[in-house]
Amino acid sequence: MAEKKSDQQRRSPTKKAAKVEESAKVEPAVRQAPARPDAVLQRRGVARVQAILDAAEELLTEAGYDAATLKAISERTGIPVASIYHYFADRHQVDAALISRHIEVLEGRMRAVDGIGGLESLADAAAAVFDPLVEYFRAHPSCTELWFSGRSEAVAVLVARFDDATAELLRNLAIERGLLEESTPQLAMRVAFEAGGALFDMAFKQDPKGDDAVLAEAERLVSAYLQTYARRER
Repeated sequence: MAEKKSDQQRRSPTKKAAKVEESAKVEPAVRQAPARPDAVLQRRGVARVQAILDAAEELLTEAGYDAATLKAISERTGIPVASIYHYFADRHQVDAALISRHIEVLEGRMRAVDGIGGLESLADAAAAVFDPLVEYFRAHPSCTELWFSGRSEAVAVLVARFDDATAELLRNLAIERGLLEESTPQLAMRVAFEAGGALFDMAFKQDPKGDDAVLAEAERLVSAYLQTYARRER
């Protein structure tokens, strides 16, 4: 009898182990739960942010900077103002998010400038950079309203970063094409863009589509200034 009991005792742990093993096999299936509601809420949040930015862009285009208030955005989207504050602390954050969206597109256009051929002068190089900007500003009034008319500090910081990056792009392009001395300082490019930017401000404040005469002067000013750094024949 003792020997039989010993057999049962030896078999008992085996049964427990089998149950544990069986439970372990089932456990992964239990963990594979459906997507949490948080994921749905997150998608809804992204959609709401896009709706807020789209509404802001429409209002800026239709009626200018002063019309694109959070209250007006709320009325257009049907999103309560209190809910808008869940995504943006104030109107300036909406402006910054919208200008960031525009800058992302503009950065793509600036990268394409590097592939342009036939740049034989600094005036050609300046035009290769400025012309796509003017074209974009004219096609997107909401961008010019933020870039020039109603620039907040947050927007100004983003615009300054874009200008610095674009100035560096123009510098590298002109040096690669043999139009500028390699020693041309980055400060010179920043000065050129600051001066040109002031004339761009004037052009788009005088005319929502950009005053042609002022824009021409902007390119002339930048080209003439950069000419003082032009590569000399050796």
